[in-house]
Amino acid sequence: MSLTPPAKDPSTLEVRNSSGYPEPYRSRVLPREKRALGDPLGLTRIGVNLTTLMPGTESSMRHWHTEEDELVYLLEGEVVLVIDDGEQVLTPGTYAAFPAGKQLGHHLVNRSDRPARYLEISNRHPDDGATYTDPAVDLAYRKRPDGTAEFTRKDGTPI
Repeated sequence: MSLTPPAKDPSTLEVRNSSGYPEPYRSRVLPREKRALGDPLGLTRIGVNLTTLMPGTESSMRHWHTEEDELVYLLEGEVVLVIDDGEQVLTPGTYAAFPAGKQLGHHLVNRSDRPARYLEISNRHPDDGATYTDPAVDLAYRKRPDGTAEFTRKDGTPI
């Protein structure tokens, strides 16, 4: 059966296995697979990714967003949700949400021996930035006017 818009089969979408992070952070999140679900069907105000996180990798560095709400919903596998003050395991059917501006660093870590798949959902705010809360991660993020990511050190110096 072939689907036509507004429906689509996610397996037909381009797989991104990349990261905007500079090293040494990039190698902590790769390999991973992301499929942008909304973009091919014209969504511009929300971002939805179907993400596969491989064993031993992290979704991102621990962070919080200034202007974007985030929600992750686990479909398959198991991940550890790491926040600034603790950890908990997410399994299929569970989810976590992070309101914009709430200063709670978070990320997912796949400590299992198999891939985990989840949905990432967020609004797309043109003035978004992120604060990285792990003291060992000297990184800051802001969205450029063209929508691309700009990473610097926490003091603003280029990487």
